[in-house]
Amino acid sequence: MLRWIFALLLIPFLDAVILAIVVSQTTYIGWVGMVLLVVLTGLVGMLLVRAEGRRTIRKMQRSMAQGKPPTNELLDGGLLIAAGAFLLTPGLVTDIIGFLLVVPLTRLPIRAALKRFVIVPYADKKTGGFASGKVWTFGFPDEGMARESTQTSSADGGTYDLGADDYSVDANNGEESYTIDFGNESTTDELDDDTDDPSAR
Repeated sequence: MLRWIFALLLIPFLDAVILAIVVSQTTYIGWVGMVLLVVLTGLVGMLLVRAEGRRTIRKMQRSMAQGKPPTNELLDGGLLIAAGAFLLTPGLVTDIIGFLLVVPLTRLPIRAALKRFVIVPYADKKTGGFASGKVWTFGFPDEGMARESTQTSSADGGTYDLGADDYSVDANNGEESYTIDFGNESTTDELDDDTDDPSAR
């Protein structure tokens, strides 16, 4: 977050430096001409933002009429809002950034990169993979780790074998409740008792 704030604060500084270099190095463009150039680019950019905004709204309406989520159109709308803010800010750097965001030829790659590297990872992080469809349809994500931990605990602590006399089933009001008596003995699989009930394991 601090990097983005620093980048936004760096843009006015770059604008001031570039304006000073252009005015000092060129004799036919003075301060008045530079101000007029900045105002002219801002007006042209705002006309482009207005035209692209209407086009994006029409595309959004068509997508919603077809029952499709207007995700790209919403991203275009956000980029056009940012483009309008950059074009209204006086300066050459902000005007260049605004034109990059408003022209469809350069806005589409920016939208694709923003969607792939920022929006989809953030949505997946918040929804556990449901945003992009990367969900687990069988088992659990940590099934292998759970199996290893279960095998380790079984090897360390052994297994409990329940015989026919070690558990009881009580039926109260139609609901079954189970009572298991582990006792104090823990046996391993090698010491299984033949008299135990196999169905209880």
